[in-house]
Amino acid sequence: MTGTDTPALTPTHCPYCALQCGMALRPVAGPEVAEVVERTGFPVNRGALCGKGRTAPAVLRRGVRLTAPLVRRRPGGELEEAGWDEALGRIAEGLGGVRAVHGADAVGVFGGGGLTNEKAYALGKFARVVLATSQIDYNGRFCMSSAAAAHQRAFGLDRGLPFPLEDIPRTGCVILVGSNLAETMPPALRYLTELRANGGRLIVIDPRRTRTAEQADLHLAPRPGTDLALALGMLHLVVAEGRVDEEFVRTRTRGWEEARAGAMAHWPELVERICGVEVARLRKAVELFCGAESGMVLTARGPEQQAKGTDTVGAWINFCLATGRAGRPLSGYGCLTGQGNGQGGREHGQKADQLPGYRKLTDPAARRHVAEVWGVDPDGLPGPGRSAYELLDALGRDVRALLVMGSNPVVSAPHASHIERRLASLDFLAVADVVLSETAALADVVLPVTQWAEESGTTTSLEGRVLLRRRALDPPEGVRSDLEVLHALAGLLGHGKGFPADPAEVFDELRRASAGGAADYAGITYERIAAEDGVFWPCPDPDHPGTPRLFLDRFATADGRASFVPVVHRAAAEETDREYPVVLTTGRVVAQYQSGAQTRRVDELNAAAPDPFVELHPRLAERIGVAEGDLVAVTSRRGRAVAPARITGAIRADTVFMPFHWPGEGRANTLTNPALDPVSRMPEFKVCAVRLEAAG
Repeated sequence: MTGTDTPALTPTHCPYCALQCGMALRPVAGPEVAEVVERTGFPVNRGALCGKGRTAPAVLRRGVRLTAPLVRRRPGGELEEAGWDEALGRIAEGLGGVRAVHGADAVGVFGGGGLTNEKAYALGKFARVVLATSQIDYNGRFCMSSAAAAHQRAFGLDRGLPFPLEDIPRTGCVILVGSNLAETMPPALRYLTELRANGGRLIVIDPRRTRTAEQADLHLAPRPGTDLALALGMLHLVVAEGRVDEEFVRTRTRGWEEARAGAMAHWPELVERICGVEVARLRKAVELFCGAESGMVLTARGPEQQAKGTDTVGAWINFCLATGRAGRPLSGYGCLTGQGNGQGGREHGQKADQLPGYRKLTDPAARRHVAEVWGVDPDGLPGPGRSAYELLDALGRDVRALLVMGSNPVVSAPHASHIERRLASLDFLAVADVVLSETAALADVVLPVTQWAEESGTTTSLEGRVLLRRRALDPPEGVRSDLEVLHALAGLLGHGKGFPADPAEVFDELRRASAGGAADYAGITYERIAAEDGVFWPCPDPDHPGTPRLFLDRFATADGRASFVPVVHRAAAEETDREYPVVLTTGRVVAQYQSGAQTRRVDELNAAAPDPFVELHPRLAERIGVAEGDLVAVTSRRGRAVAPARITGAIRADTVFMPFHWPGEGRANTLTNPALDPVSRMPEFKVCAVRLEAAG
């Protein structure tokens, strides 16, 4: 390259949230490795990026990320640098040794919602073929599993958004439940801004008056854990005011009478007492939504991360079906998936009960199809295993060894101090990650793996759009990809074939494994993705255009009708009382991401959000005697966290909020409740009872 040459730009996608914003990378000389360049032609973000996206290459620098394997050569000793042969040999010995002594299900695998489709697919195959274990799940279980379960019950198919984001500004009214897009997905806020500019109305339901809620025509602030009652109360009003779309209900749904009876038991005055939202505001919300020609309900973690999350989402789906706002253009229910590949990660085999293509592990036909692609006996495939929290809770007891790829449950799991103890009790722990996360610091072996810009692979966005991340940079010497790791470990454990390290080869196999399944990728290729700015699944053959909009003709059920599911309100798993009189809810801030393992290593992001905090109302602050910045101790039945007070009138006086990105004394998930939804197995992150006091 001469002094006048400009390094080529590589089009790719942000490594963080499920928007998967388009960007381009240009290699640079020096410690920064690469610079981010706007990619204005990509339709989702049109060049816009949040601070996390703009600074994403900072995690690739030496001194920030791992560049050599680490091993703990003696119990209680320090992690020390090692060669790859030693590190891989120790993992094969650790996993294989536990399996030989205690059986296949004594070995567990825990994946991540940020892994590419290729890596998620290979990890699921590795668990079931090489380790022969049923004990695999992933942190995406903590993301949108409740919405996924509700989708399946109502529509017969789960895709976060059954329509593209570009439809949102063109609808008549959006109800946004438990989402703060302005901080969790900033480039997506423009869709709501455009909605209002086009004359559409926005209703935000959130116990906090967030930056997103400030954009709304109407903000409802229910008590955390009461979203189910609120949805039922609004459906009651739809019935009472004669706003049911009777023709749609008659021709395109089933089960209305049972769902209607459940809603009619939740009259508005009762709902006001449960939620703290005035009847007049409930009526206004129904009027705005039903008065528009079209409408959408979008949910996120607020209503979903509850021990009744599946029923809560189901209530909002019932609301959409009763009003005819589903299966029609510019109308429908959608879930705002959080993690970068939270959608694709669960479609292709990381979840405890699923095989690639969103096939059920208990379906004999699905087992036969996937086993044929894998070249194994379907009877040899293990059955469903434990869900994410149940798997982590079993560590050191039934599950004696664990392989973790792309997750940091020491910070992100509920009742995190308990999970930290369970991880420490393992006979053997191996972690593959980019940085030395809090979970990796507990491991017997840590493997340094490539990051998004150093490898190719596909992800699936919240729209169901399959995208291609392209390799733009060479990884540092001593760093390997997750696919190379699985290839090597499979060989050491007696499976020399079937685990290629080339992502294109893995994707070709994934296409065959998914063919005919609910999430059918058979017609999607790297070349098509590059030419078309992504391809929406299902796409069963190369001539198929992809499916940006689902359910317009029929739902994905045997008879093509959507199912109403009758639900009733029930209390949170843990209610407040005299000892724990305040509700804690958790969430994110704009400058950090998930467990913070990567973003907490970026100076610009840390300058914007350096520490955890406790957000509380002025009346509550006065009652416990704290001022802005004073340390507050928050105690639940599971533990204690301490962080500075942030006092604001933008939160309910009976509620406190903590972001969950930090470890240590301010770790919010020390407090959270692992009570599980009976259908989705989602923990109740969003609601737990706490007490507050000034801390020193």
